Amino acid sequence: MPLMRIDMIKGSFDESQIKQILDLSYEVMKESFDAPEGDRYQLVTQHEPYEMQILDTGLGFKRSNKVLVFSMTTRPRTKDQKVEFYERLVQELNNHLDQRPEDVMVNLTVNSDEDWSFGLGRGQFMTGELN
Repeated sequence: MPLMRIDMIKGSFDESQIKQILDLSYEVMKESFDAPEGDRYQLVTQHEPYEMQILDTGLGFKRSNKVLVFSMTTRPRTKDQKVEFYERLVQELNNHLDQRPEDVMVNLTVNSDEDWSFGLGRGQFMTGELN
């Protein structure tokens, strides 16, 4: 049940490219984290260029206007799953959209099943409606 938020600069990607970013990142997440089909919760937010300051933390590379920031809230994952996700996400975006690896940033935030309500005012994992 990862919730994936993708921030980007407005106008840097067209509608078909955004759909491709969503589809690719979903497939990589599903495979890397062994998530079930249909476990898809993604939000895109587009910002004016002056609203995003995404520096390199001193790593020595430059970002372009095609920077993508993936923020994902998810169950705990192993180090290997995280490494696979980071690597495959960049690889797939580069292969299909020619996205520069230095323009992809990822942040994972861990929570537990009891932190989710999918609707109806119930915590479906706590009520047993979901496993």
